[in-house]
Amino acid sequence: MTIEVRPFDIGETDEVVRLWHAAGLTRPWNDPHLDIERKLRVQPELFLVAADGQAVVGTVMAGYDGHRGWLYYLASAPERRGEGIARLLVAEAEQRLLAMGCPKVQLMVRPGNEAARGFYDALGYEPFDTWTTGKRLIPDGPAAAS
Repeated sequence: MTIEVRPFDIGETDEVVRLWHAAGLTRPWNDPHLDIERKLRVQPELFLVAADGQAVVGTVMAGYDGHRGWLYYLASAPERRGEGIARLLVAEAEQRLLAMGCPKVQLMVRPGNEAARGFYDALGYEPFDTWTTGKRLIPDGPAAAS
């Protein structure tokens, strides 16, 4: 495998959004283009892609708020799953967070996504019971109900 993990480049926006759609990560209430724009304003070095030559085959967004790190938009191209791309992305994101002094990393998995839960279990992530709640401050569009 000749995968390079590196920071996202703005010229890859459409390719990344297509990957997120193919991976089933997008939701009507989150405009992926706006999510990219927002990430590029805050810790853009933590928005990583996995590239095989010129093709983007995986992504992860990470963030650190000074208390804990978070992972979002972890995706690998559906036809490339099982090659270790997501593992490489998570490892690089964890390394970058650790270098920032981040003591803990967390993420959210939607109910019913047992494949993702199994993946994170295998990486040593531990489930814990919390009540996750949120409030949208800036609606992305008419479907911003959730």
